Amino acid sequence: MDKFLVYASSIIVVGSPIWFYGGIIYLFRKWRHYRELATAASAKTNNTTTSSNNYATSSGESSQESSKKQPPLSQEEIQQSSLDYEKYQRLAKRYCVALITVIVLSVWGPHRSRKVGEFLGVRKWRLWDAWLNYVGYTVLHDKGIESRTPRMNNPQVVDNDNDAILAFVPHGIFPFALAFSCLPQRGYEETWGVFRPVVATATKLFPLVRTFIAWMGGIDASRSAVSSALNLSDAVGIAPGGIAEMFETYPKSGFHRNDEAFRVRNGIFKLALKHNRPIVPIYCFGATKMLRRVQLPAFIENLSRILKISLCLFFGKLGLPIPFRQRLMYVMGKTIYPPLDIESGELDEQAQEMHHRFCDEIMRIFENNKDHYGWGNKSIRLV
Repeated sequence: MDKFLVYASSIIVVGSPIWFYGGIIYLFRKWRHYRELATAASAKTNNTTTSSNNYATSSGESSQESSKKQPPLSQEEIQQSSLDYEKYQRLAKRYCVALITVIVLSVWGPHRSRKVGEFLGVRKWRLWDAWLNYVGYTVLHDKGIESRTPRMNNPQVVDNDNDAILAFVPHGIFPFALAFSCLPQRGYEETWGVFRPVVATATKLFPLVRTFIAWMGGIDASRSAVSSALNLSDAVGIAPGGIAEMFETYPKSGFHRNDEAFRVRNGIFKLALKHNRPIVPIYCFGATKMLRRVQLPAFIENLSRILKISLCLFFGKLGLPIPFRQRLMYVMGKTIYPPLDIESGELDEQAQEMHHRFCDEIMRIFENNKDHYGWGNKSIRLV
């Protein structure tokens, strides 16, 4: 049952741009088809009436000219044309209403609300437990001083830093590390607690994904939206590598299949300084192996960055968008605190200093835990 739920949800959700936009095209074509039929039926009825009048007044014309004129339709045929017109017009209106409804609900709708998600209990759905059972899920806490301790055996949340920004590395083709940490209740209730995920604007192109994210209180990856959430004292989780990190790994030229890479931009640290929030570095082993990517020409990568959309050709099991079964191991590192004295004139320097500390901590917890995961032959680098 778990595999069925995972496979079905993968195809439905990940494939949503195909069937959703394909459905819109289908509705549009059906509307246009019936509109044209209605127009043709209307024209046929009107032409028949005109022809009947002309035919009745053509007695003075020659027989040769009269033979060229088509005789008028019978009363039954005229009535049938009228019925066809009404039927096609009715069907065209139905498809038009369906098309407008789908488009409006995909852009805006009362169903896309955090309160709706709470009402539906979306985080408690059986589907998410099926995903955790499918991939396997372990959380370790590595402070660097004492030995690793299983985080799930300790209900304390992030050393009481409830206002910390949770930074999940790596991003991967799909941010599985971020998704599994905030969706299943079993995933977060004994580890880092409930938080709002920061997601790329491009997720709006995925109708079902966008709805689920809205139900979880997802935050757009713009600086203003994240800043507003931090002003509300909301707990926030983010995959700071973003779309750019997705392309900086194997099979790109210069990378080996045993290379792991991560990229972290300074924006997250500037926000942490602005709102005086600590950052918890979290590395998720296995997140990059759940899907595989086909290397495309370099201009596709550049176009993706410009459009802020991941134009990426990827595949999973059987060539479908079904993730490979991969055990995930989260390792939480030492919390990165902002300096006690935050100077506005030194914001860039202080953000850069936090950036260095964060990257060093990610590398430390990777090297310290890779043997435990079975990745002793792998290496990691900052790109």
